[in-house]
Amino acid sequence: MNPTCAIIAEAGVNHNGSFELACRLVDAAAKARADFVKFQTFKTEKLVTRHAPKADYQKQTSGASESQFDMLKRLELPASAFRELAAYCDEQGIAFLSTPFDIESAIFLASIGMQALKVSSGDLTDIPFLRQLGAMGLPIILSTGMATLGEVEDALEALEASGTSLERVTLLHCTTEYPAPVEEVNLRAMLTLRTAFPRASTGYSDHTEGIDIPVAAAALGARVIEKHVTLDRAMPGPDHRASIEPHELKRMVDAVRRITSALGDGRKRPSASELPNRVVARKSIVASRPIEQGEALSPDNLTVRRPGSGISPAQWDRVVGTLATRAYATDEPI
Repeated sequence: MNPTCAIIAEAGVNHNGSFELACRLVDAAAKARADFVKFQTFKTEKLVTRHAPKADYQKQTSGASESQFDMLKRLELPASAFRELAAYCDEQGIAFLSTPFDIESAIFLASIGMQALKVSSGDLTDIPFLRQLGAMGLPIILSTGMATLGEVEDALEALEASGTSLERVTLLHCTTEYPAPVEEVNLRAMLTLRTAFPRASTGYSDHTEGIDIPVAAAALGARVIEKHVTLDRAMPGPDHRASIEPHELKRMVDAVRRITSALGDGRKRPSASELPNRVVARKSIVASRPIEQGEALSPDNLTVRRPGSGISPAQWDRVVGTLATRAYATDEPI
């Protein structure tokens, strides 16, 4: 197993429509040593109708009186902001990502150098959109929140038929609730995706509170971890409550790095640091009492003791029954 795991700090719309706050989110992600910081690029008019309702969690976090359209309009950034954010990310040494919600946004993001396309869970069933993205030739990260296995299969077929091989797709298991109840996370579904679609990579997009669930996903071999980040969970806005703050992001990144480093390649063999300890910790066959030359070696005159510099007790059955070629003192290795 390749232990590498890319970490996406999902800034999303937690900038609250402010370019300054967006840059501060880039700073936080870069300081935490995340691999990517990701935003969301959309034209509200192309994403929702003017009377589309909010999700329940959005009503709780940003009020029930306004429409989803009005909320998103407040959070929309202009194209010029994303151009500047991409350049700022480059200056800070972190890769820029943004989720496009329409094909014009996707083409724009590719034109400013974005190297992969992130597709939201809400667009997994938008087959016409997936076909357009699949024809662009970029790697695709596809969130699978709210989806059945059959819907994921349909989405992958659309991408592949449009020119994107499954080897260039990363599927992110996800629970689309903010925050997501831990008992509904079902991390094993990530393993189901890996088994069902072995040509694709698999990862996890997290909406739970805290950092323990994404760290567990890393331990299960996630190739990508995505986690919402905010400067302050108390800020107004739809996603802050289900996000982690910069100090928590740093802890999560450090934990994921440790976990993925510990996964290794799966081969069972002595590690480099273990080898010198084998002589100290293992045992050898030694004389349990004085043995005369020519005496038959048996459990009556043999035992096993440290160090492991002599004949291994793994060879016990081969040694017992042979004759001593010389005399041995008590505790002397055979």
